[in-house]
Parts: sequence; C-alpha cells; structure tokens
Amino acid sequence: MNRTLVIGDIHGGFKALQQIFERAEVTPNDKLIFLGDYVDGWSESSRIIQFLIDLSQKQECIFIKGNHDAWCEDWLALGQNPDMWLFNGGKSTVESYAEYEQEELDNHLEFFERMKSYHVDDQNRLFIHAGYASMHGPEKEVYSSNYRWDRTLWETAVAMDKKLERNSELYPKRLLLFREIFIGHTPTLDIGSKIPTNKANVWNMDTGAAFTGSLSIMDIDTREFWQSDPLPSLYPDEKGRNQ
Repeated sequence: MNRTLVIGDIHGGFKALQQIFERAEVTPNDKLIFLGDYVDGWSESSRIIQFLIDLSQKQECIFIKGNHDAWCEDWLALGQNPDMWLFNGGKSTVESYAEYEQEELDNHLEFFERMKSYHVDDQNRLFIHAGYASMHGPEKEVYSSNYRWDRTLWETAVAMDKKLERNSELYPKRLLLFREIFIGHTPTLDIGSKIPTNKANVWNMDTGAAFTGSLSIMDIDTREFWQSDPLPSLYPDEKGRNQ
C-alpha cells in the first residue's frame, strides 16, 4: 500500500531521521512530505541535506522551506550569517559544512532554492512550515515570510472552543479554506504535548526535535505515527538548541 507520510522539523538530527524511517518502515513506494527546518541544532545538518537530495532521486518527496532553511540558504548563497541565526542553531550548521567543496555547497544551495513555500494536495490538504495570516489563504499572503514564521494560525487553532462547528459564523475563515492543514515550526512541547497534535483542522508535527523532544513521522490518512528517541539521548554530548 502506498502511503503519504509527513515529517516534522528535523533540526540537524540525522540519527532521529534514520530512526523514524526504520520504525515507520519507509519504502520507495511512500510519498514523503517534509515540513521544513532540516538544519540548525544538532551536528548533522549538512549530512541530512545530502541524504534528502539522494532520497529525492529514489522516491516522491516534497520539501517545504522553513525559516532555518531560509537562513542557511542565505548563508550558502550570500555568505550572510546573522547573529540571530548563529545563536539559534546556525553555528552547528556552519560547522557541519567545514569539509565541503564548493561544488557540493553549490549542489546543496540548489536544493534549498528548489524547496516549496507550501503544498496543497488533491484532497485540499495544506502543508506549510509555519502558517499564514490572510483569510484568503497563503496565495494571498502579503508577506511570504509568514509561510516560515507565522504562529497565529496555530495559536488560533489551539485557542478555539472545541465545540465550535465548521458551519458557525465564528469559525476562523482561514481554517475553512482547507480540509486539513499540516504545520511545523511551533513545538507541541509548548502546550505540554510530546506527540503530533491536532487542534481544529490543524496538525502540528513539530514535536520538539530541536530541543528535548523527538522527531515524528505520520501517515496522514490513518493518523498512525512513529517517533524517534528524544534527541538529547541520541546526541548526549551536544545541546542542540537547548540553552
């Protein structure tokens, strides 16, 4: 059976990515949708990018661009390394590229440039890194950076009355645009959850792999999910983005 699997924020944790692939028994027949933030945090960011480049040649993959990926792209393209990026995991990413030749760096840059801002499938399910503010949908967003930074979509879903029906006039208009919305960016740990979490019609797949949580992968049709070990246990000599 062909599955569609969605993967949360990885943040340089290649060991965790390997674990969830093994535990979910991922095969070349599976369609994989990655929600972004492949880099910054644990020590294997560049290795993850190379793995994903190779993976995309073997099976169908969709790569959404996260805010950390945009930072890394700017560094690869322009040499920009703002302190905000370096202090939020960028330092480990720069270090992971220390032995790379220019041809390899160019190849990785092209991969970042090809990433999508968002994806809508044939069942009107949206996949986006962070969110969008426009009630008319992401294609009408004034600031494209919202795709990678917006937290208000998730905050709205979390704050909603669970009894609110979709046909209510009070139901947020931007949530009505899609059957379901899959996001990352804001760790579910913030609301005390260690697993993929559903609020309204929004699924949050960022289960805190950058910090003390695990990396998650989920079958979007059956809701079955698999998780890695907590990242600090896989990288005991590192801090990730834990400060």
